[in-house]
Amino acid sequence: MPDMSASASLVMPHLVTVAAEVDEDKVTPGVLGFIVFAVMALAVWGLMKSMSRHMGKVDFEEATDPKGKPSGKDAADSGKTSPTKD
Repeated sequence: MPDMSASASLVMPHLVTVAAEVDEDKVTPGVLGFIVFAVMALAVWGLMKSMSRHMGKVDFEEATDPKGKPSGKDAADSGKTSPTKD
C-alpha cells in the first residue's frame, strides 16, 4: 500500500491557510447548503407523490381460504385454546 504521508504533506499547508481565513463566528452553510437541501426536499416530495400514486393503484382483496378455515380476525381467535384441567 503506498505511503500517503508525502501527498498529505503537500496538501496540509493549503488546508491550514484556508482554515486560518475562516471566521468561526460567521460560518454558515451558504448557497451550496441551501441548494443541496432544496434538491433533497424536492426529491423527497417527488418520491412521496409517486408512492401515493402507486398505493392508490393497489386493489387488494383478501381471498377466501379454500380449506374452509376462517381467515382474518376469526383465524386469530380460533387459535386460542382453553387451559386443560388435570
